[in-house]
Amino acid sequence: MQLLDGFFRSPTVEPLFADAAAVQSILDFESALARAQARAGIISGNFATIISASCRASLMDLPALAQATPSAGNLAIPLLKQLTAIVARTSPEAARHVHYGATSQDALDTGLVLQLRSATRAVQTDLENLITALAELTAAHRQTLMVARTWLQHALPTTFGFVTAGWLDATLQHRERLNALVERALVLQFGGAVGTLAALRDRGAQVAALLAEELALNQPRIPWHAQRERIAETATAYGLLSATLAKIARDLSLQMQTEVAEVSEPAGAARGSSSTMPHKQNPVACAAVLASSARVPPLVSAILSGVSGEYQRSLGPWQSEWETLPEIVRLSAGASHQLAVLLPRLHIHRERMRANLELTRGLIFAEAITLALSEKLNRASAHKLVEAACRRAESQNRHLREVLADDAEVAAILSPQSMAQLFEPANYLGSAHIFISAVLAAADSHVKSTAKG
Repeated sequence: MQLLDGFFRSPTVEPLFADAAAVQSILDFESALARAQARAGIISGNFATIISASCRASLMDLPALAQATPSAGNLAIPLLKQLTAIVARTSPEAARHVHYGATSQDALDTGLVLQLRSATRAVQTDLENLITALAELTAAHRQTLMVARTWLQHALPTTFGFVTAGWLDATLQHRERLNALVERALVLQFGGAVGTLAALRDRGAQVAALLAEELALNQPRIPWHAQRERIAETATAYGLLSATLAKIARDLSLQMQTEVAEVSEPAGAARGSSSTMPHKQNPVACAAVLASSARVPPLVSAILSGVSGEYQRSLGPWQSEWETLPEIVRLSAGASHQLAVLLPRLHIHRERMRANLELTRGLIFAEAITLALSEKLNRASAHKLVEAACRRAESQNRHLREVLADDAEVAAILSPQSMAQLFEPANYLGSAHIFISAVLAAADSHVKSTAKG
């Protein structure tokens, strides 16, 4: 079903996992293999040209492939039969060299790697947009006061820019993780029947190196057909990304509650509307991110369970990767796309953030008061005194500052001026500005390195 693609999927990544794209990635491997073997002198350049010219998904009968795959056991076997037949129409001799020295898993694994590389590049574009949007939000709101919440309760003052700086730092880490993924995990798989390339005799390593060049993929030290850590690393990298995207969407959606109202998604015709309640503006982008991300962890678990697959080609675990890993990437890409579109248009309500700081009538400054009193009292005594004042403030529906002002012991230690300063949220932000500057500097360095690259 494609009706929900706009909700769960990325418009740039989704086409990369279409049937024709999957077939073409396998054919790209076969074409590159023929060219590599021609360069190695194993087959003629003319044969390589004929094979490569036939490696087009548009020439393949996709419905026939779908029908033949269940009995064949994988997609590559019936696809190679079609390819060989097409090549044979031009040159029966060239057809004898299709897929020479390789096995189905080489074509399927490397074909998947090619799809994952393209998808990762598209996701990286969304991450660049996320980084830009988060850096702008952080810089613009580094002094926008709001309440920090722990266990869903009001805790201490913070700034919205400090919150977004945390999201920005995590996103920068994901950028580094995906860059490393392309170099370390998304590499050539070419090992023949059991990984030794025995069919190519002593030319296997040479052909593998040339094949890696043809596909612009890094070459591993040894074929990894039986070692699925690279597949698992890809799954977990995207699992981590989707988790961070869900964290951002979760926090934003909570801030969008009517009772909180500190941020909101952009309004638009029919955007977030209800079928029965005309006043509603639901956070639909956050819902899409959360819905996509929620499906990823069990899929990652399925990939991890396959790493222990048996012997040199597993029965079941390898096959389970074929749909599971693309689905992880597709869902993560959909979430990153939704958030990349939302954040530049996010509405920030500064006045409401400031107003919410006062909801506890000063209780969020209890820690600051305790530390100030601790300069004259021992810490335990100061804590007990302020805790009792907080309980009185709650039971009497009064501001903590008023209750403390009536306390002779407190008044003897803290002057009215000192008390006023302690109840100013901007005075209790600790090292927030230092941390924000560090993250913004990292983001700025990233932007400069990207532009230079």
